[in-house]
Amino acid sequence: MSSRIDRMWDADVLPALADHIAIPALSPAFDPDWERHGHIARAVELIRSWCTGRAIDGLTVEVVQLAGRTPVIVMEVPASGGGADDVVLLYGHLDKQPEMVGWREGLGPWTPVREGDRLYGRGGADDGYAAFAAIAAIELLHATGASHARCVVLIEASEESGSPDLPAYVDALADRIGSPSLVICLDSGCATYDRMWVTTSLRGVANLVLRVDVLEHGVHSGSASGVVPSSFRVLRRLLDRIEDPDSGQILVPELHGSPSVARLDQVRATAEELGSSLITKWPFAGATRPMVDDPNEALLATTWRPTMSTIGIDGIPAVVDGGNVLRPSTRVSLSFRLPPDVDPATAVDALARRLTDGPPHGARVTVEVDEAAAGWEAPELAPWLAASLDAASVATFGQSARFIGEGGSIPFMGMLGARFPAAQFVVTGVLGPESNAHGPNEFLHVPTAKRLTAAVAMLLADHARR
Repeated sequence: MSSRIDRMWDADVLPALADHIAIPALSPAFDPDWERHGHIARAVELIRSWCTGRAIDGLTVEVVQLAGRTPVIVMEVPASGGGADDVVLLYGHLDKQPEMVGWREGLGPWTPVREGDRLYGRGGADDGYAAFAAIAAIELLHATGASHARCVVLIEASEESGSPDLPAYVDALADRIGSPSLVICLDSGCATYDRMWVTTSLRGVANLVLRVDVLEHGVHSGSASGVVPSSFRVLRRLLDRIEDPDSGQILVPELHGSPSVARLDQVRATAEELGSSLITKWPFAGATRPMVDDPNEALLATTWRPTMSTIGIDGIPAVVDGGNVLRPSTRVSLSFRLPPDVDPATAVDALARRLTDGPPHGARVTVEVDEAAAGWEAPELAPWLAASLDAASVATFGQSARFIGEGGSIPFMGMLGARFPAAQFVVTGVLGPESNAHGPNEFLHVPTAKRLTAAVAMLLADHARR
């Protein structure tokens, strides 16, 4: 099985994936004029054309586009060897994050470069490989005569924008999707490249835009400072209501969750295996120290605790352009990561109250909600799936599967978890150490992608005969 997958990836998948990397298919949040630019359409056509040509009996590939929304690719494969009434849903996305600065010489976001086991470029690992891997896994089953249930592969184009278009498609395609008993999401990560890692939870997200106005226009800082408050200082004081400036702890009770005893046990086991790598893997600058020193605390901090990051700022000129002006306003984009069991609407309401009630000096403060999406926690594994995951990982990686929470968000998972409460979920992926999704030098670890493709094929076969 592995040798077939190796040949398929080397001959067919990697050339197509390199072509996909070369397309700057930015998600709509980063390219509002995406439809006119046509990059998403090019990426859709590339994947549609590649998948259509695969040797899979009964495969249908269709591009569906609702008015005013990004398109989705819907692929269906009828059951092979029985199980016609059952269905597996496989998910991925093709839209990408922005370029980001800092790519090393010879690399770039839209320049696919293969170096050893790594294929560099934006969107290869997050998440362009998913469509190819899903179809390759099904093709492998057909080539070997193995059985599988009816498969629906859904590839969207707005995930990096928070999947705003996906609920409408899940509704529109409800009859075709049916009620999956198994959902496989290929948009997550792996803690190491030596085994299959399965995601047990994802944090939610709340993105807010906070603006502080103190003047109608800028004035000379020498004349006004000391009387007119600094908008930046007011903003700092507001943020101190949300986050302890020394420890980084979030001070809003509504943003904190409560992991179960079983999850805490799982965190301890994973932290013991991964050890200090959970802390040392980050590229700290100079003598910067981590906020925690214990691996268990590091894993909890990145999967079950709320955090705040300032991800954008307006109203502050570049250093070279800054004059002696007391600026009229400061505007920041804040990204909050929420524990899997925290309701994002409750969190947003609590944050807005803290930020706007009685601002310092009576400054004008506004809060806009840019995005709010729930986290997700996996249901308990059925015995057959637990056994299948271990067997697939041993067969393809040589070691048993492991489980870990992820600090990022996949809004699609929370929605599907609520829509299909009886389904089993396998959330996995190839974003491992140093792969740097969303940042410079993003890469796909090719051997992991190959092994994961074979593992997915084994899961599909085990599902059919469970």
